[in-house]
Amino acid sequence: MESKRQKKVARQLQKDLGEILQQIANTHLGGAFVTVTGVKMTPDLGIARVYLSFLMANDAKDRFHLVEENSSFIRGELGRRIGQQVRKIPGLEFFIDNTAEEEAKIDKLFKDLNIPPTGE
Repeated sequence: MESKRQKKVARQLQKDLGEILQQIANTHLGGAFVTVTGVKMTPDLGIARVYLSFLMANDAKDRFHLVEENSSFIRGELGRRIGQQVRKIPGLEFFIDNTAEEEAKIDKLFKDLNIPPTGE
């Protein structure tokens, strides 16, 4: 169970990382549109697990590798933003959030089987 502090820091990181990724998208990420779908903090606030979604990108894995390659730059930018608010800038672990893709696959399966979606 996440503490209030973990949730608060995670929300702030999600906001700031989203802005940072938008700013560097053209110069460092090949123009990819990246969305930070979630952030989970470890109990000691030392590591942030950042979940990313790449919209309208056929090469999401390539874009993801660009994010990983630029993680030290991203962490530095994050440090400039939140350095006064936290004792230690957390390490960043990035993960691809493919929830939307999985949802689309399941919807297609239901559609192919003529099963109406829930909620109708």
